[in-house]
Amino acid sequence: MTDLMLRADEGGVATLTMNAPASLNALSDAMLAALKAAFARLAEDRDARVVILRGAGRAFCAGHDLKEMQAGRAAPDRGRAYFADLFARCAEVMQMIPSLPQPVIAEVHGIATAAGCQLVASCDLAVAAEGTRFGVNGVNIGLFCSTPMVALSRNVPRKVAFEMLTTGAFIDAARAAEVGLVNRVVPAQVLAAETRALADTLAAKLTAAVKIGKRAFYDQIEMTRAAAYDHAAQVMVENMLWRDTEEGIAAFLDKRKPDWG
Repeated sequence: MTDLMLRADEGGVATLTMNAPASLNALSDAMLAALKAAFARLAEDRDARVVILRGAGRAFCAGHDLKEMQAGRAAPDRGRAYFADLFARCAEVMQMIPSLPQPVIAEVHGIATAAGCQLVASCDLAVAAEGTRFGVNGVNIGLFCSTPMVALSRNVPRKVAFEMLTTGAFIDAARAAEVGLVNRVVPAQVLAAETRALADTLAAKLTAAVKIGKRAFYDQIEMTRAAAYDHAAQVMVENMLWRDTEEGIAAFLDKRKPDWG
């Protein structure tokens, strides 16, 4: 990992820290590249069972780097191509998260704005510190948050998403939990501990079952109801035939811990 992206591994949990506190961990070209590289490594990592994504300094992530975007606009004959490439790269990174075999938990504090809010919405789970603010505020500067809208509108009710997008107003952590953008809100001083406790809970499950379940969750959610039931049934058939699942059921019936080796 570069200094821009720090990684620490312990007990099957990989913690990624976006390490650009001076820019509030803005999604610069370099940060997007660092996230992409980190996720690519995790996709092939059989030891990491859960991922925590966090930001260093005062904030989780303030979205795209506006100064860098302005420089891209100013480049001769490059503006349209630069922006098309930037948003394609950002979309690729966001879509890597649900595609990872591991659950990804966002550990959020300070602010998560625009593409930073998109990053939270793209994670499988999120724990937020009290006082955290969330927004898709681009409309305030004349830039509708169209790409953050994709992840946001798949996390929160339609009218909530539309209000956030068109008013540019922040919502607080309590409201974010109420509408489903985050799973829970905890005091700032225990944010890391509570996020880690959630990660440890997931890491203790049968890794293969969580992996197949995560993939099935995202596959079925895009299907019609009938197709989703067909797909989910096939996944459960496969899952039920595993020896580890047989052991898990036997252990439950015997009132003992499963021996998954």
